[in-house]
Amino acid sequence: MTYNEIKECAAFLQLKGITKPSIGIVLGTGLGSLVSKVDVELSIPYGDIPGFPESTVESHKGHLIYGQLNQVKVLMMQGRFHYYEGYNMQQITFPIRVMKELGIKKLLLSNAAGGMNPKFKKGDLVLLTDHINMQPDNPLKGMNDPAFGNRFVDMSCPYNIELNNTIIAAANELYIQLHQGIYVSVVGPNLETRAEYRYLRSMGADMVGMSTVPEVIVANQVGIPCAAISVITDECDPDNLHPVNIEDIIAVAEKADVKLCELFTKTISNLI
Repeated sequence: MTYNEIKECAAFLQLKGITKPSIGIVLGTGLGSLVSKVDVELSIPYGDIPGFPESTVESHKGHLIYGQLNQVKVLMMQGRFHYYEGYNMQQITFPIRVMKELGIKKLLLSNAAGGMNPKFKKGDLVLLTDHINMQPDNPLKGMNDPAFGNRFVDMSCPYNIELNNTIIAAANELYIQLHQGIYVSVVGPNLETRAEYRYLRSMGADMVGMSTVPEVIVANQVGIPCAAISVITDECDPDNLHPVNIEDIIAVAEKADVKLCELFTKTISNLI
């Protein structure tokens, strides 16, 4: 990937009519009802966008949505890309760099995750305060052109405190219970064994998923304040572990998505 490819993609989207988006949003597995709150001006399939991979995961619609939400111009990824799909880290995070080129000021991300903290139950929302990266590659590898940003990115505070506080305030206004926790990102796509859940929990992680961290690394490199919320879709107690399947995970995520939609909508309103 070159910086010219990023600029060319941004120019393509600008010609389509995407101008001055303020907030970027990445919607994870089973999380898409926020689109219904947007006054949509454009919906572009990923396959029609230069440089974008195509989403291969069920429940990831694979569209870039541009429009207005509470008088704010938003650019929304209706589905993301994952390392387990066979894409490299540069491909996975390409849209974040394009969003930066288009001018977004803040980034909100969501994901579905397994809850390892015994306090977390199915359908709970958890605000990420930190993460552990167990992905086998890094989106900054080889990206030594200064145009991409500082190569040695400081990650002492990957999730913007001010933005997190805005989300907490919005949750309080809406009387939505919002936990806080540490997310660990693994490759997948298989779920974890009992021993792996014990190991990940012993590391200090509260929930586990297969995304988000690469995008957050790049957001920090290019200077976009970001925040992320996990929807707990299964309870990962190794002493009381039950089989789950993707249909169950999507069903829980879709049910909890109502709360997430309200929370993101209120947060964006409070950012005006």
